[in-house]
Amino acid sequence: MHARELSTGARCWVLSASFLGWMFAGLEISLFVLIVRPAMRDLVPSADEADIGRWFAWFQCAFLLGAAAGGWLFGWLGDRIGRSRSMAASILCYSLVTGASYLVHDPLALLGLRFIACLGVGGVWPNAVSLAVEALPNVSKPLMAGLMGAAANVGFVLLGLLGYFFAITPESWRWTLLVGASPAVLGVLTWFWLPESPRWLAGRDAQAGKPEATPMRDILRPPLLRRTIIGICLGAIPVIGTSANANWLVPWADQVAAAGTTVASTSAGNSSPDVPSTPAPKKRVDDPHLKAVTQITRSGGAIIGSLLGGWIASLLGRRITYFLISLISLALSSFIYGFLNPQDKLLFTTFTFLFGVVGVTYFGWLPLYLPELFPTRVRSTGTGVTFNSGRILAAAGVLGAGGLMQLFGGDYARVGTFTGLVYALGMVVVCFAPDTTREPVED
Repeated sequence: MHARELSTGARCWVLSASFLGWMFAGLEISLFVLIVRPAMRDLVPSADEADIGRWFAWFQCAFLLGAAAGGWLFGWLGDRIGRSRSMAASILCYSLVTGASYLVHDPLALLGLRFIACLGVGGVWPNAVSLAVEALPNVSKPLMAGLMGAAANVGFVLLGLLGYFFAITPESWRWTLLVGASPAVLGVLTWFWLPESPRWLAGRDAQAGKPEATPMRDILRPPLLRRTIIGICLGAIPVIGTSANANWLVPWADQVAAAGTTVASTSAGNSSPDVPSTPAPKKRVDDPHLKAVTQITRSGGAIIGSLLGGWIASLLGRRITYFLISLISLALSSFIYGFLNPQDKLLFTTFTFLFGVVGVTYFGWLPLYLPELFPTRVRSTGTGVTFNSGRILAAAGVLGAGGLMQLFGGDYARVGTFTGLVYALGMVVVCFAPDTTREPVED
């Protein structure tokens, strides 16, 4: 199949738009990890820590289920109307709906809008990855996978930096929703000026006059069905690990900071020299920076891990790399939640950084591996379904973590110790995956 070549400038624009689209999607993903606790303390003042943990789980589920549905919807659209238009629609979806959330004062309404916004988050990934792989075929695949894997984590760090310099508190958290609306500009530019995938255009032209393509049906029946199932399982492990395990580091740090920071009350004790003074009572004062530092530290490590994921997979092989990532992630998660405390800032931030490096290496591996499972005619659909369907399984894991929060009375450390066991499952699943290390991307 002959594919038309893009100019150098067009290829740079494709790579930039794909990177930025997924980077801002990363900002959207991390948004409610960072703000749920202060938002719920504002919207539901009577909520205790276990209740806040339950709300955190529900917002995680809204993201996971919304992104899963969006991956199917916009991935299918990418194979029908083109990668660039579908990616633009995804960006506009997540940015505009997040901006509309600024006006909401009911937590259930906020939850509903979060689900709709995350349709767009799920839709960006398959189209951005497919477009970049197809429009830049001569670029190193590990480099491309690393850049796409790192993009979302750059968004995590950017939001963490904003949260550090501009405190996110129960009194001032809504401004972050306006930040989440800003990528709408990119969505408009992408819709009108981003070139289409040459491979997709060539495939559309070759299909003209033939029976209509059925990409969704094709990936759900032999011979591609087995690859679809394996891809879903492999995509589910890191998503569950992130949503039901690693993301809980941020509210855990916020909880510990709130409980551990105290100052003397302004009300004075008895000041008479003849009467022994009584210590002034202390009141709790939140430190809004610790959660931001935790997100910055973990996501900073994640950028490195994402960039390395594709290279390591090319050196060691796809399957052995996934196995090692799962093994080391299990060890780090168990150590952090079992033996550390966010108050131990040096150790906690060091191992949070390492957990970010290793635990997110998955997301530099997935953009390399998942597109290799499918031919061009169904690549966007197959990549979207395999990566995002894992989010449905992850939603069940997050709800389970929310149940554990209730059972353990708001103890984030005990919840994290249990949910980290999902990485052991990844060590098993990858043994059944096909090794595509030496296979070219199929037209």
